[in-house]
Amino acid sequence: MKLSLLIATLLLPLTLWAKVPNEDDILRKTMDAASPYYFTSLMMRYNNLEPLNAEEYHYLYYGYAYQDSYNPTAVNSASEQLYASLMSLNTESNDAREMNHIISLCNQSLMNDPFNTTALNMLVFAYGKLGDKEKEQAYAHHHKGILDTIKSSGDGRSEKYPLHILMFSHAVDVLSSMGLESKRPEIISRTVQYIPLCETLRLPDGKVKGFYFDYSRIYRKKPAAAPTKKRTWQFNNLGVKEY
Repeated sequence: MKLSLLIATLLLPLTLWAKVPNEDDILRKTMDAASPYYFTSLMMRYNNLEPLNAEEYHYLYYGYAYQDSYNPTAVNSASEQLYASLMSLNTESNDAREMNHIISLCNQSLMNDPFNTTALNMLVFAYGKLGDKEKEQAYAHHHKGILDTIKSSGDGRSEKYPLHILMFSHAVDVLSSMGLESKRPEIISRTVQYIPLCETLRLPDGKVKGFYFDYSRIYRKKPAAAPTKKRTWQFNNLGVKEY
């Protein structure tokens, strides 16, 4: 999808497309074993690299907030190793050993954050380099599905209609996927952070200087604290692969 179309889609009037997470609905459907959105079943399909539809990604992503394994404030050492490795990654290389090392780090990172879009994007890249088209496309579908889920949760242009995230890093990833460079996040309330853009977006209906994100799920059971360091899956000009 072209950058202009990505931005236009995100900035459509809220009432036309937004699917703001309904906590009661998500909890009821993801905990019901008879529901098509039962979390355990969705996660099993997700881990088996089965393609999900928009509704299934929605309940999977936001349903994760109610799982015991959801620990957004835990240190993800695998992710830190992955970020460090990507800073020196030669994107033109076809070295199988290097690609397998990236895949290993990505899989370890996903154990603590199954929706880490940096890891998902790098799995697309690594499997593409290895010539495994099946896994390349499967991870590309997951990567797009998670980003689209977040983008469809609000318009992000006001504190009233923020985009809803499960990890602070996911907010930066959304902006990076649109080719938008951001500054340091600012906590403006107990539930919402604001991320200013390095360059103001000039649109037909006005200017956009930044985006709002609801981070309330991260500290639902813990006191509020500063967000994690800014991260992005864009390394060495490596962008999202399209299908």
